[in-house]
Amino acid sequence: MDAGQSRNLKNNRRFHLRSSVFLCGLIPVLLGLSGCRSDMQDQPKYIPLRPSSFFSDGRSERPLIAGTVARGHLDDDTLLETGKGPDGKFSDEFPFPVTRDRVLRGQDRYNIYCTPCHDRNGDGLGMVVRRGFRHPPSYHIDRLRQVPNGYIFDVITNGFGAMPTYSSQLLPADRWAIVSYIRALQMSQMGSINDVPADARTQLGLTGAPQERKQ
Repeated sequence: MDAGQSRNLKNNRRFHLRSSVFLCGLIPVLLGLSGCRSDMQDQPKYIPLRPSSFFSDGRSERPLIAGTVARGHLDDDTLLETGKGPDGKFSDEFPFPVTRDRVLRGQDRYNIYCTPCHDRNGDGLGMVVRRGFRHPPSYHIDRLRQVPNGYIFDVITNGFGAMPTYSSQLLPADRWAIVSYIRALQMSQMGSINDVPADARTQLGLTGAPQERKQ
């Protein structure tokens, strides 16, 4: 055997030795990983609402401590959060002054969230309705013109019939802004020349003295 063959033989032996050492170290790691995977599939935890024999009331979900308030959600303004007054009935009041900016904010939110069903005019002929979705009532019927503002707020908050809740998409202030814009829509369809300031009638092509509103 010459020197070159002897060198190759030694290199082969080193390679096989290193491979054996590597495999010996890898096997425990693989076994450990398989053990972790098994433990993750069977963790000592409770799925939400699963019963528990550990607590005397049999519930795994523990009730909040009395007086606990989620940060940023004190919700101490009943009218703002529910649309109801102190008597528990829907109120016709707004929890803040209705300004031009507030109505424009309502228009912006209405056009995003409400027009697919209610249409921009509030007649209930939105794009999804034209394609087969359930027809909501027009905002311009007597019943919805006469309901309290708090009722409309509650429907936006909790949903009604086929309409889902929008409480997760819209903050209470934005829901009230939409209510103010809906009232503006209703007024736009039921108004008369009496509602137009005298100095603005010429701009609209309206002339003459105010007329009696038709009942």
